[in-house]
Amino acid sequence: MDRGKDIREAVIKYSDTLYKVCIVILCNEQDVQDAIQDTFCRYLEKRPQFHDAEHEKAWLIRVATNICRDMIRFRIRHPKVSIDEVENTLAAPEQKEILRELLELPMKQRTVIYLHYVEGYQVKEIADILGIKEGAVKVRLMRGRRQMRELLV
Repeated sequence: MDRGKDIREAVIKYSDTLYKVCIVILCNEQDVQDAIQDTFCRYLEKRPQFHDAEHEKAWLIRVATNICRDMIRFRIRHPKVSIDEVENTLAAPEQKEILRELLELPMKQRTVIYLHYVEGYQVKEIADILGIKEGAVKVRLMRGRRQMRELLV
């Protein structure tokens, strides 16, 4: 199959998901665009073979989250988008309070909570995507839920 066609299809199919994952992690529109672009560049460079569409999606999310982590490490001084802008971009009016609280969580917790509750991934899938153990995902989910409860009370 034509690699150009593959990348076009992947961009059309997964850009929205990658945008949402990256904006939750980075909270910065410019960084999100860079992360998505870098993710698809790696897709072209690596030319990975996938078993199915879910494998392809999981690979792209894992690459994007790794790129986001690297960006956070190296762009600490880079200005961030305000939480209000993120809320207006991602959330329906009734979800804004929950999104605001989600964005207050540490990156590790907000990433697993987003992947689990918004994208619908199971613990094992999140562990595979992020390259961590299932136990670590469960702990991050537990801690994130606990902090969300405390913040929402």
